Amino acid sequence: MGHNGHGNGDTRKIAFICSKGNLDMAYPALIMGWAALGNGLDVTIFFTFWGLDMITKSRVNRLEVPPVANSSMKMKMMGIPTGNLGIPNWMGIIPGMTAFATWLMRKKIAALGVPPVGEFLQMLVDGGAKLYGCKMTVDMMKLSKDDFVDGVIDVVSAADFIDMTEGAEVIFI
Repeated sequence: MGHNGHGNGDTRKIAFICSKGNLDMAYPALIMGWAALGNGLDVTIFFTFWGLDMITKSRVNRLEVPPVANSSMKMKMMGIPTGNLGIPNWMGIIPGMTAFATWLMRKKIAALGVPPVGEFLQMLVDGGAKLYGCKMTVDMMKLSKDDFVDGVIDVVSAADFIDMTEGAEVIFI
């Protein structure tokens, strides 16, 4: 039958690799991770490169949505009825545009009843998800485990992460 987590009494495993620290890239892994926990899957989340911002105490509540070159950020999201028109790049360089886009995104996320990133991470940890930081990135950014939110189990190498998640479906964000 092989070790794929199906039909042999094993729990299905899913692992997310979070490599981006923008607000709009933080939520997909959290939402899918929460859904997976709810479905009884074993969930591991590995934070690397800018994804480490999601678990760094000083950054977790400051994640932003830069609108420049973010082609999926539509004008109509901002309440301007222009249909599917993206925000032109020149608008993204207006001072305060990132702050505005970020405020708007936080407001829209809160309106859906979705908790802020820090709170969401705590819910995942309480639900049994395992969080890890990437050793190479941690060393490169001169961070330590103390810089991270509660619930981050350890800082591990990419090779360790691959060993730990053997047989898991891996999703890279």
